[in-house]
Amino acid sequence: MIRAGVLGATGYAGIETVRILSSHPMAKITYAASKTYANKKISDVYPNLRGVCDIVLSDVDIQKIKESCDVVFTALPHGASKEVIPSLYNAGVKIIDLSGDFRYNDQKVYEKWYGTPHDCPQLLKKSVYGLCELHRNEIKNAQIIGNPGCYTTCSIMALAPLLAHRIVNTKNIIIDAKSGVTGAGRQSKLEYNFCECTENMHAYKIATHRHTSEIEQELSLIAGEEILVSFTPHLVPLKRGILATSYANLNGDYTDEDIYKIFAEFYKNEYFVRILKDALPETNHVAGSNFIEIGFKVDARLKRVVISSAIDNLFKGAAGQAVQNMNIMFSLDENCGIANGGIYL
Repeated sequence: MIRAGVLGATGYAGIETVRILSSHPMAKITYAASKTYANKKISDVYPNLRGVCDIVLSDVDIQKIKESCDVVFTALPHGASKEVIPSLYNAGVKIIDLSGDFRYNDQKVYEKWYGTPHDCPQLLKKSVYGLCELHRNEIKNAQIIGNPGCYTTCSIMALAPLLAHRIVNTKNIIIDAKSGVTGAGRQSKLEYNFCECTENMHAYKIATHRHTSEIEQELSLIAGEEILVSFTPHLVPLKRGILATSYANLNGDYTDEDIYKIFAEFYKNEYFVRILKDALPETNHVAGSNFIEIGFKVDARLKRVVISSAIDNLFKGAAGQAVQNMNIMFSLDENCGIANGGIYL
């Protein structure tokens, strides 16, 4: 049985990790930390877990974590993970970090987009970007994983097959993405209050969102050249879910059938990837699941392909993918504990 710890267990990504691990047949939560709710039962903070997970929350105690955990999920704010991860790494604990601190191949890129120095660049060099379908072989032998961002997962997986096969122009790629409010985390800023979000939607951080840099890093690796994208996120009145619509100019004459074959072949062995034919994704088809759905349409008039992709930002975009990474790291069936379908309603 894998002994798992969750730091930042009462944030949205953290509690989703707890919820998934609570029913995982090969893992047991042995440590859960929350700065805000230390010494309270987690089921008192989230009553949906009563009788399912009643572990008492602790402050972060590195020594106790080392003694009680084989793997630690760090669902801490950006920057905070760097304060605890080096000690855990040196103790041989496997780490899956849900913040942005260990997602980058280049320290300078992280520092540019996050506006702060990286405190442990030596570990950044050893971390693996945990997009399971693209980095599975590296994940198997890694000790530290930078779990991808939610917008990032949805966008990269929608464009990867096209860039890998070089059938789209690498310039002028546009990604228009919309996320539910949980993507902002569990915070009380005015803009996330019910009356501000319901019956409303808006774009934000145009040309400056941090996930742009993650998307560009991974797409550049796939294409073998530097890729720059125009990425615009939007906040929509959903609790969970991301829908991304990506636009790329085609290098030749391709039909919908041609594009379908490319996607189907690229993801042919991927349980969590659903390639749709003659249909387009909807967020309620993937909510509460680790699946991504991808659909598309060729605009022959403009010689352009439009790709639509949908994930649950808390599951495939955070906690579910983190558990998928754990399964790979411990040589389990990759689907173990996360093979469920979406909740739909």
